[in-house]
Amino acid sequence: MRAVVTGGAGFIGSHVVEALVARGDEVHVVDSLATGRRENVPAEATLHERDIREPLDGLFAELAPEACFHLAAQADVRVSVERPDFDADVNVIGTLRVLEAARASDTPIVFSSTGGAIYGECERPALEEDPRRPLAPYGTSKLAGEEYLATYNRLHGARHVSLRFGNVYGPRQDPHGEAGVVSIFLSRLRDGEPARIFGDGSQTRDYVYVGDVARASLAALAVGGGVFNVGTGIETSVVDLYEACQEAAGRRAEAVLAPARLGELQRSVLDPALARERLGWQPQSGLAEGLRATWEWVARP
Repeated sequence: MRAVVTGGAGFIGSHVVEALVARGDEVHVVDSLATGRRENVPAEATLHERDIREPLDGLFAELAPEACFHLAAQADVRVSVERPDFDADVNVIGTLRVLEAARASDTPIVFSSTGGAIYGECERPALEEDPRRPLAPYGTSKLAGEEYLATYNRLHGARHVSLRFGNVYGPRQDPHGEAGVVSIFLSRLRDGEPARIFGDGSQTRDYVYVGDVARASLAALAVGGGVFNVGTGIETSVVDLYEACQEAAGRRAEAVLAPARLGELQRSVLDPALARERLGWQPQSGLAEGLRATWEWVARP
């Protein structure tokens, strides 16, 4: 298969690229390298240094891809609050550029969306049909992307799929990013620096390993549209996560408590039953196993 991966030089995108390369696919990465890294792109893949906000019709016409995995995004919640116009430019206009290029070449898209930022506060593991209550422009822009994909499915008979990811972690995650708490904790343990826990640390998230997310992305090609949660259905508090990170690293260090952050969700967890039923997907890496693999990458020479 010939595939395009937007954001393929980034954290999650590079793992999708690796999974495609591993099965012998021809892979083309579209990445502006604004946050992605050239060294994340395997030698077997071709890098096209392009911004998704620019028209991509010519590139798609030249490549005639059989699939597009759209992971390029503005993914920092704080940036979306401070610069909602920039967030919308990348996540809404950029997605429309990809949609139009894919429409001209009849290419199905697997879109990386978000669970926690779309559902808002969860009383139980969120289902795909639950109310969507974004608390930041980032969640709203991702939800807009989902709706554009669904509209193109209805209007043009396309076969696009949206995947709502839990809190993704694993090798190559940026420890300086707002969402990369696992990478932040492990990097601070490596450097002997105190980790910060905001509030009392009881807030919970659904942590899903990046290798499992890449498998879900490839599995999504088998269905002709829809929205699916990609998570574990398991809640882990920040305090318990830090304890698990210490176990994975084999190092101990006291965390520093900091004031709670305004607007932070207390509980976010996804129900992955529909993905198990329709995609034949379920997470394979437990938290302890995934954290050990991430620590090996963080602690590498």
